[in-house]
Amino acid sequence: MNKNQLAEMLKYSSPNIIYVVTWNNILKQVFCPFKVRVKNDIGELFRNQIAWVEEVKVTPELKTVYIINGSAYYYYHFDIII
Repeated sequence: MNKNQLAEMLKYSSPNIIYVVTWNNILKQVFCPFKVRVKNDIGELFRNQIAWVEEVKVTPELKTVYIINGSAYYYYHFDIII
């Protein structure tokens, strides 16, 4: 994906909202800041710690990144707490 295609796609997204499908197949909007539980030690965060996601970003490879305390972490290190 080139930069122009990425820019076109990101026009329709927001760094303050994420859509989540719950265990019973309900689509929910989750607004920042939202709570997550850390799955494994990563950076300055420890396993089972509760953290607040300040923003949601996307890499050029279209991987979701959470901004927590000013640092970026891939989404798969966390479980969202709804």
